[in-house]
Amino acid sequence: MARAAAARLITKVVDAQSARGSASVVLTGGRNGNGLLAALAEAPARDAVDWSRLDLWWGDERFLPDGDPERNVTQAREALLDSVPLDPARVHVMAASNGPYGGDVEAAAAAYADELAAAARPEDHACVPSFDVLLLGVGPDTHVASLFPELPAVRESERTVVGVHGAPKPPPVRISLTLPAIRAAREVWLLAAGEDKAKAAAIALSGAGEIQAPAAGAYGRSRTLWLLDRAAASELPRGLYPPASA
Repeated sequence: MARAAAARLITKVVDAQSARGSASVVLTGGRNGNGLLAALAEAPARDAVDWSRLDLWWGDERFLPDGDPERNVTQAREALLDSVPLDPARVHVMAASNGPYGGDVEAAAAAYADELAAAARPEDHACVPSFDVLLLGVGPDTHVASLFPELPAVRESERTVVGVHGAPKPPPVRISLTLPAIRAAREVWLLAAGEDKAKAAAIALSGAGEIQAPAAGAYGRSRTLWLLDRAAASELPRGLYPPASA
């Protein structure tokens, strides 16, 4: 799944750069997100991307000190970012807990919302850029970014970035894009690999509500793509996909 997603992403970024001169991608952390980045690092076609004309954003971040191994940006740098010639000014990192806002996660979230708004253009459909691809890993509980079932962040309808408190998965304090920000993307790709993601994928793709299953509320303006391996797709209702050929 990671290799297939990496190949698709390279093609999408190259096409966007050819059409508009630059591209923007929102990264996701976790096992599947980091697996995709590692596959990108190893892909022979990665040099087709003009990395200096790529804006990178994050869907969420663990509110931990800079350099903490659990931060999504730390893991992304190890998996890919440190090995490609990115423009540092176009790598938009969410603040750390020892950064300019100290331990005030709400101020850090507001600052990231301001950065997104400053990057939005008049033709964009929200006060965030129209990301070419927004990547989301799907958690076993159907969470995406740091939007967990039933928590206040998944109910947010106005702000684009929020501080998250009491996340059921450690660490409990995080920063996350909200569903309105996610839905401003041209394309949203949801990644799920492994048997532990099978039930979540089935729930999200079977008409569940977004409050109970946040992955069900994640969709793009032009396209929503689920990228699953066989294990993650094992519990999907048969009506959602054609039977495999003999």
